[in-house]
Amino acid sequence: MSKTIIWHKVLESKNELADNRVMTVNAGHKQIALSHFDGKICALDNRCPHQGGPLGEGSIENGILRCPWHGWDYHPCTGKVPGYDDGVEAYMVEERADGIYVGVPEEKPHETTVSDIMAETMVNWGVDTVFGMVGHSNLGLADALRRQEEKGGLKFIGIRHEGAGAFAASAYGKLTGKPPACFSIAGPGATNMFTGLWDAKVDRAPILALTGQVATQVVGTGNFQEVDLVRAFQTVAEFNHRVQNNSKHAELMTLALKHAILKRDVSHLTFPDEVQEIPAGAEKAQTPEGRISSLKITPPEESIKKAITLIENAKRPVIIVGHGARFDMDAIISFAEKLNSPVLTTFKGKGLIPDNHPLAAGVLGRSGTPVASWMMNESDLLIVLGASFSNHTGITPKKPTIQVDFDPMALSKFHKIDAPVWGEISVTVSLMKERLESNLSKVDQRPELTKRWKIWREEKQKRLLEDRGKGISSIAVFDKLSKLIDTDAVVCVDVGNNAYSLGRYFESRNQSFLMSGYLGSIGFAFPATLGAWAATRGKRQIVAVAGDGGFAQYMAELTTSVKYGMDIKLILLNNNELGKISKEQRAGHFDVFATGLHNPNFSEFANSCGALGIRVTQKEELEKTMKNVLHHDGTALLEIITDVALV
Repeated sequence: MSKTIIWHKVLESKNELADNRVMTVNAGHKQIALSHFDGKICALDNRCPHQGGPLGEGSIENGILRCPWHGWDYHPCTGKVPGYDDGVEAYMVEERADGIYVGVPEEKPHETTVSDIMAETMVNWGVDTVFGMVGHSNLGLADALRRQEEKGGLKFIGIRHEGAGAFAASAYGKLTGKPPACFSIAGPGATNMFTGLWDAKVDRAPILALTGQVATQVVGTGNFQEVDLVRAFQTVAEFNHRVQNNSKHAELMTLALKHAILKRDVSHLTFPDEVQEIPAGAEKAQTPEGRISSLKITPPEESIKKAITLIENAKRPVIIVGHGARFDMDAIISFAEKLNSPVLTTFKGKGLIPDNHPLAAGVLGRSGTPVASWMMNESDLLIVLGASFSNHTGITPKKPTIQVDFDPMALSKFHKIDAPVWGEISVTVSLMKERLESNLSKVDQRPELTKRWKIWREEKQKRLLEDRGKGISSIAVFDKLSKLIDTDAVVCVDVGNNAYSLGRYFESRNQSFLMSGYLGSIGFAFPATLGAWAATRGKRQIVAVAGDGGFAQYMAELTTSVKYGMDIKLILLNNNELGKISKEQRAGHFDVFATGLHNPNFSEFANSCGALGIRVTQKEELEKTMKNVLHHDGTALLEIITDVALV
């Protein structure tokens, strides 16, 4: 039975290819080595059968086409190997009035692969975004992701560095509680993701890592880019497996996503090159239906009783909320209003209650305000919800404490807690509210809160007047940003003095804040905005706050933002120094060493990337330029020359 031949135009004119020259062209999905030899155009299969060398990158010498990889010779028109019986397939060529055409057999319809089944299972489980880089060891899986994108099932965002992709995915998981995916090749691509994956792990963000892998047959031979990725990912991934040709592929992807969601952790699957295009046969994609239960955990009765007794006996209880309570704030605020209790947040929990709420006390700890620390010190009971007692936060162990968390291992992690309560936070606080009497005898702490905020705001106004003539103060930057930013913006914060200053001076309304919490990784902020934008799809303003040291680590991702039309704003504090480290060196009685930075003009860099870049050096220009950047339609960067000492 003869094959149907499909003709593809490959050149506009014969003159595009010089005599005795060869080039690679595409005829549908078939790559062709097109040569101009002996006065005519000839077409051969582009792949040398020995090592897959691209014949279209070879050269014609003495009437013979030579493979560029290992020098094997072929006739440019017949594809035959002089003196041997083997060779490569030759294809028909027609020189028509409108150009050169190559005829190749009609392609077979695409046959569903195991990668297709696994990608479809991902989408069924709610994965709608993949951040990654396509490369030679993940092409089969990338093709399956492409098909899902064409169906509208997911968005693939091609990043410039796999570390940025992992940070973007971490931020997405932190903001939504849903797992995205990050995607890389074998070897260095996979290892580049480690920092972002650890950031997600320690901050309890669900994330799916997908890595390519060298072919199984060469594992253990020291093959190019060979790294044992299952062993490499053992420390960071809760679920960590190699996909094999006889795996239950849809089930493997289902379990990876189930672990990521329920454990709020990292799942990793690595795909050997030869597995990715195996036909799926009768295997079907899976869905989460019937595979996952409600997460509304009701706490044990004895825990609730003990907590209620402590609350009933307290006169000045305060509530401390952390990042783990971010999806439970309606129930928590209702509970606080019943108790007339101030609500303090950890730095990771900044913004969970607006600072203008009558019960808001701001951020507690090193990045916090004196309002929060004063209210904690005057309290007689701490009700800690979704927070983990890090040193940075400074929750005192000297007060009677109730701790509520979904993870029993997080309860009493660092010291004894009077009433550890294992349960989902919304369920638990609603249950406590129902059981508490309506006429609770509590001190109304709102007048004291008002007084403390007044004292702190007066202090901030004094600090706003500070000017050493060496740049704009961070206080001025965050005073303006508090007033000009959208009330529901997502703010991605980097590590360093910029973060400390934001914690102290930015007064939140209904903004969401994302940061590298427990890992504290510099460079987080701008890649995180890619994840925040993908999670909100442009429905909320996305703002990064970073220092010069942090932004410079992933500044190439500015081109990613421009490429995908992301409406991202960067507030960049440039003081030509790793200021926080200099400060720590002085505090430790060390000489300041190796913290000075040589920076480009970041605003000019932004403009060269196709974004808007503005540099401001004077405090008087700050409001106007910040408005211009925040209101710009597209990616924009405001570079502010700041005083390293005024933080």
